Amino acid sequence: MSTNTPPSLDELDFGILSFLQKDGRMSFTVIAKKLKVSIGTVRTRFNKLIEDGTINIIGRVNPDKVGFRCYAHIAVYVRPATFKEKVAQKISTLSEVSFLAMTSGDYDLEVDVMCRDNEHLVDFVDEISKIEGVNQTKTTIYFKVYKYAQPDLKLLK
Repeated sequence: MSTNTPPSLDELDFGILSFLQKDGRMSFTVIAKKLKVSIGTVRTRFNKLIEDGTINIIGRVNPDKVGFRCYAHIAVYVRPATFKEKVAQKISTLSEVSFLAMTSGDYDLEVDVMCRDNEHLVDFVDEISKIEGVNQTKTTIYFKVYKYAQPDLKLLK
């Protein structure tokens, strides 16, 4: 299967994924009962979803509760444009990065970061500014995060 081709998911797969998004520790027994299928069916489907990379199991922490007090969005301008991929690869290795994407429009890369405090953010911006190809950055600090969530799978229906 090509890495660009998404795996084929059916209603049962989406059902399992939806329950796991609500509670990643929900037992196969509970999921099977709610979906009216056998535990073995849920286990088999779950293992397939893990193997094909549709899901991975993580413990998602609340950043504020563990000491991240500074969230920011950084617009990165890359020159020459041929350095975009190289710059993105370097930025993607940095631990503070929670989201990284190539964009259209005024800037080339969009980076969301979580830092301990403003001083940590200043050091981080200084670090990425030194990457070869980074021409300019513009930082926007998020004062308050109102929602931090996974996408709602019902939007795909």
